[in-house]
Amino acid sequence: MSDQMTDTPDPITPPAETSRLAHFPVTFFAIVMGLMGLSLALHAGAPAYEWLLHASSLVLLIGAAVLLVVSAFYVAKALRYPAMVVEEWHHPVKLAFFPTFTVSLLLLATAIHTYSAPLAEWIWLVGVVGQGVLTVAVITGWISHRSFQVGHLTPAWFIPAVGNVIVPILGARLGYIETSWLLFSGGIIFWIVLLTLVMNRLIFHDPIVARLFPTMVILIAPPAVAFLAYVSMTGEIDGFARILLNAGYIFAVLVVAQVPKLAKLPFALSWWALSFPPAALSIASFRFSQLDGSRGHQTIGVLILILLVVVVAGLVFRTGQAIARGEICQPE
Repeated sequence: MSDQMTDTPDPITPPAETSRLAHFPVTFFAIVMGLMGLSLALHAGAPAYEWLLHASSLVLLIGAAVLLVVSAFYVAKALRYPAMVVEEWHHPVKLAFFPTFTVSLLLLATAIHTYSAPLAEWIWLVGVVGQGVLTVAVITGWISHRSFQVGHLTPAWFIPAVGNVIVPILGARLGYIETSWLLFSGGIIFWIVLLTLVMNRLIFHDPIVARLFPTMVILIAPPAVAFLAYVSMTGEIDGFARILLNAGYIFAVLVVAQVPKLAKLPFALSWWALSFPPAALSIASFRFSQLDGSRGHQTIGVLILILLVVVVAGLVFRTGQAIARGEICQPE
């Protein structure tokens, strides 16, 4: 009897040396966001360079496959080690990454709309419901939590807000206007609130720890995505749209100034934060060019897209290297 009890794996405190699955992080969904962002950015550049459409389709297939694999592993973790999922949910930093799953669904729906509108709508609906539930749950977790420290706050906290703002990009085209405005409004409000908190943290407190410093790039995403959502709902570029896009450019310049520091940091899954924000800014630049006829914005979109391809290629290589070396799914 005692031998059986000893040999039975414990789902609450799994042995670190034998339970890689138990340490499979929710941050893996950031990889899917990056790949989907790249697919959408390539597609956005296709009107100027037709061959990019084929590259976009290939990346979309890869991204969808990665989403299925990552989802399967995380579901297996939830069934085998539920306490580890609960631990991540109560983690002050990882909590913000849970909506990356529903954000990935929203991006997938947007990417496949060209190929199958009915399927895209169903995926989008699931993503919207999940995003709404997770946003409320995450913010409730923030409000009810009483042990947060200043160091826990990073730009990764923007992720739930960004997820809401992504909704209208396809939602407006599908005809869900009021739903799109509802989630857009919530996303913008919480982005402004969180931006104030994050800037206060960056200016008046200790620097972000090395492992999470790449999340600085997420500063670019909210205004760039908000621009795309806003013009999707209004169909035109006005003063507010210009403010959003130019805010994305301003944050991009601030991030570029941090590149020397980024280059010295060791690799972690948080490095995938470098992928989606540039993709959003590239797409926004292409969209501005299409609506306004600006060749300058088209050139900016192309330059950011080239940088994005290089960044994602490097991230894929470094992630594969980290997996081969057993550096991923380790206790922290």
